[in-house]
Amino acid sequence: MNYDALLEGLRELSETAFPRVCSNCGREYPDLKTFISETQQLEGRSGLMENIGCPEEGDEPIVELYRNCICGSTLMEFFSDRRDTSDNGLRRRQLFDDLLGQLVEMDIAEEEARKELKQFIATGESELLQKMGIPVSHGTPGKTSESSD
Repeated sequence: MNYDALLEGLRELSETAFPRVCSNCGREYPDLKTFISETQQLEGRSGLMENIGCPEEGDEPIVELYRNCICGSTLMEFFSDRRDTSDNGLRRRQLFDDLLGQLVEMDIAEEEARKELKQFIATGESELLQKMGIPVSHGTPGKTSESSD
């Protein structure tokens, strides 16, 4: 079976979420897993903060995650139930739906396919995609630790 379209879609989805780059030292975090594992928790605090925004204007709460880069600069990532309605956010949602449809066409149950895509977005890894023969490593589908640019 040809997975080229699925692989390209996964690459694009990964590329729109990361990398995060430290503006102080330029260190790049290619995916969420690397961002969390290669940064440090803020001293004496969890690094998590709820931001309720402005409910009167329809803002939904978001959770902000603060971590320290190895250079000492504080970095922030946010997580939200709020849908991103920017052009990039709408493109990511459409891409997610397209990829979900492709996996369902490959006889993957929709719930399982959705779970795997969400896992891939969060960690850059997917056991299901790897079992299907799609090499996925650290958020870059089609790249393995042995492959190079």
